Amino acid sequence: QVQLVESGGGLVQAGDSLRLSCVASGRTFNDYISGWFRQAPGKEREFVAAITRFGRTTLYADSVKGRFTISRDNAKNTVFLQMTSLKPEDTAVYYCAFRPGLWMGDRQKEERMYDHWGQGTQVTVSS
Repeated sequence: QVQLVESGGGLVQAGDSLRLSCVASGRTFNDYISGWFRQAPGKEREFVAAITRFGRTTLYADSVKGRFTISRDNAKNTVFLQMTSLKPEDTAVYYCAFRPGLWMGDRQKEERMYDHWGQGTQVTVSS
């Protein structure tokens, strides 16, 4: 079993940047593919970004491509989401998610591909 704890959320203005962190414990960190999802009020949870076990491949939602960067530090058991040029529509609770095993390409955008979830961190972007 793996436990995930997100941090780094907050209230910022449009155009600002934030870096989210997700620290994992309980299992070997580099056994897991990592992803970030978000859920805005009244909306379904949606995919944001994903990264392979050793960080060689990344995947992004079109809505964040070019503005957000996912990365990981396996020595620190941490995955990051660097968010720049934030927009009000980025306001959501952000969740990290892990799954063991092989990279499944675009299927990594599906929630059901992930076995472990954090509790979420709130990001609010004011206009």
